[in-house]
Amino acid sequence: MSTAGTPDRALLPTATGAQTLAVVGPLLRRHRGLAVVAVTVLLVGTGIGLLTAPLLGHIVDQVVQRRGADALTWPMILLVAVAVGRGAATAVGSSLVARLGETVLASLREQFIERALRLPLERVEKAGSGDLTSRVTGDVALIAQTVRQALPEFSRSVFTIVLTLVGLAVLDWRFALVVLIAAPVHYFTVRWYMSRAIPVYAAHRVATGALQHQLLDSVGGVRTVRAFRLTGRHVDLVGERSQSAVDLALRGNRLVTGFFSRLNIAEFLGLTSVLVTGFFLVDNGSVSIGTATAAALYFHSLFNPLNAALVLIDDAQSAGASLARLVGVSTLPGEVEPDRPAAPADGSVRVTALSHTYVTGRPVLHDVDLTVRDGERVALVGASGAGKTTLAKLIAGIHQPSGGSVALGGVDSRELGPAGIRRAVTLISQEVHVFAGALSDDLRLARPEATDDELRAALEKVDALSWVEELPDGLATVVGEGGHRLTVTQAQHLALARLVLADPPVAILDEATADAGSAGARTLETAAARALSGRTSLIVAHRLTQAATADRVVVLDGGRVVESGTHEELVAAGGRYAALWGAWAESRREAVTG
Repeated sequence: MSTAGTPDRALLPTATGAQTLAVVGPLLRRHRGLAVVAVTVLLVGTGIGLLTAPLLGHIVDQVVQRRGADALTWPMILLVAVAVGRGAATAVGSSLVARLGETVLASLREQFIERALRLPLERVEKAGSGDLTSRVTGDVALIAQTVRQALPEFSRSVFTIVLTLVGLAVLDWRFALVVLIAAPVHYFTVRWYMSRAIPVYAAHRVATGALQHQLLDSVGGVRTVRAFRLTGRHVDLVGERSQSAVDLALRGNRLVTGFFSRLNIAEFLGLTSVLVTGFFLVDNGSVSIGTATAAALYFHSLFNPLNAALVLIDDAQSAGASLARLVGVSTLPGEVEPDRPAAPADGSVRVTALSHTYVTGRPVLHDVDLTVRDGERVALVGASGAGKTTLAKLIAGIHQPSGGSVALGGVDSRELGPAGIRRAVTLISQEVHVFAGALSDDLRLARPEATDDELRAALEKVDALSWVEELPDGLATVVGEGGHRLTVTQAQHLALARLVLADPPVAILDEATADAGSAGARTLETAAARALSGRTSLIVAHRLTQAATADRVVVLDGGRVVESGTHEELVAAGGRYAALWGAWAESRREAVTG
């Protein structure tokens, strides 16, 4: 069983440490100037801040020696100047470090999106939508938060620790030496924590992806879940995966608690050592009370940065796990195009001995042979699970066949390559995404150079121009997330208009009118007929009225073609299609009379 608990899922890869460095390193080197400036400013700010302890130690000596109030004037002025200087340099330095991190993250995010969009769709489907979605949302958000908050703090803490140790050595080398007593405790604490935290955080990210995948499946397929009375099963699955994610989160919290308890022991040992050493050095006259005070203040000032640096390892482990998941996708090979891609001669489709298997030993299609003439409209009909959608996806190039071949326009699809197949075939399913932005931009995804007049012509062809012109800003109306909400029928209208703009020789509609309701379905069937005019089309028929108007009906059962002919021929033959049509017609009569 996989780590996600789903043996049928092939999760997208997670990069190793070396692979992550190989990708992030060049991005950092590209911005080395900004990195140098950021580090320099932070170092200066940290160095200025470390002047506080010796100044306070000097004030203690002045008080011990009874020098009077006048002797404290300049030290106090210098303390104020140190505070202002440190604050200004720290603010600027932290801003520069955050800017550097955001810049690198932006480049990495672009690489991720570029590669994710070019991944073979079959590979994405095998991983499950939740895996990729969790990476582009949760993982990116976690890294961004770390870059904005944890990275500047971690940088300041490391510089403070290093320069404070230098300051202790300047006061007296024995102070720097005794401070190292706490180092073994810190070392073993970090080692103990990292060995346990890394696998926990990595497993938690995978569990979160599995949970998101299950939520998308359950919510997105709610109609099917209810129809087959699978609600209880899906609730149980969501509960199981939620519990898995919660259990891993609690394990992480227990690790953090143990981590802090060990750090408290290190603080006690270190401060005790400095105070005892200071007592003996003052007693034998090696240092003044002010110097011993400065040493104690130095070590006390290490508490926050040292703890912060070690605590931020917690954030670093979580962000590192997310970063490895991003890099894992960005290093995946994209689609392979042939050196000399061919071009289809027309819109014909020929399927020869086509077979496909999602799970070993459970074939979905068996040696399917099908020829669709240029310009012919063919309806694919069959019960649920007959293999209609799988056949459509194989022709559209979304999946690679387990056996057999697909030829478009007389050219084997392998010679066309993924890009060539997309130019030759457009598939529209019942799940249409409306992209956030102007409606015109949504349409131009199909043809970026299209003019407004061409957009209107495409909308007019699918009977959508009237409602588009009634929108608040017409073509400029913002739709999608945060914008004007479109109905299911309107979203499908957009998809059909994009089909007209793309103008492929072959179009496939996979139950594209199924979710629109009766009135909406009739409207979309008319619009689809107009959009398909003049091109080869395959329709995965949800409503048999679509099959009745097709040039030919192909009936699938158990992954095989069992009947083929016109609607009239198949009804007259009294076979599988005639039975389906009879049941369909009866259900329609009952719906009307009821």
